[in-house]
Amino acid sequence: MSYCVNCGVELESSLKECPLCNTPVINPAHPAEEPVSRPYPASKGQVEVVKRKDLGILLSVVLSATSITCLLLNLLVFQGALWSFLVIGVCICLFFFAFPAVIYTKTPIYLSLFIDGVSVGVYLYLITYLTASSRWFFHLGLPIVITVTLLIELFTLLCRKLPFSILTTSLYLFIEVPILCVSLELLIRRFCGDPLHITWSAVVLTVCTIIDITLITIITKKRLRNEVSRRLHF
Repeated sequence: MSYCVNCGVELESSLKECPLCNTPVINPAHPAEEPVSRPYPASKGQVEVVKRKDLGILLSVVLSATSITCLLLNLLVFQGALWSFLVIGVCICLFFFAFPAVIYTKTPIYLSLFIDGVSVGVYLYLITYLTASSRWFFHLGLPIVITVTLLIELFTLLCRKLPFSILTTSLYLFIEVPILCVSLELLIRRFCGDPLHITWSAVVLTVCTIIDITLITIITKKRLRNEVSRRLHF
């Protein structure tokens, strides 16, 4: 083992210069004309990238096999409640959630979000086969899914069509959060047969309104907006 004549660091026999101070290494045991094997390969290997088509096929096969096997187990072995519908519903949701990212990347985002909402609605409908009544689905589950889907579609539209920044995105979010909370409370009260008025969602509405007014003030005042962006580093 040799050492660097400049800094004294211990050197491998294959090194041609010190890794610490870059001083050339002259090792009498290995003349310059004699080839020396390096401790690491000179070329870098690269793993072949998985094609989206192959990944889509794999995902489809796994989800289909899971759904079919669980359905057969439910019908032939573990009979009684249709528990396999829960697994099938999850597989449907996973397939449509992954569809635009893995199988067909050119799917319009609004159509993709709509399909996601439909898949969640189908999953909730499959759950009705395990319950005594489907009233909860049509009067509560489905309206909530429609409301959430519309709000997500609106949020996406605002982010894509209007000026996009952290401040504006926060504004869009704090506008939709109270709408969602008020809608949820009214839908739940309607389902339970209670009077239609807001209680806990009024607190969320008040807080979000104050935040919205603050954000609008910051966004519309250029000097204030620049100062906030500078101090918060965005």
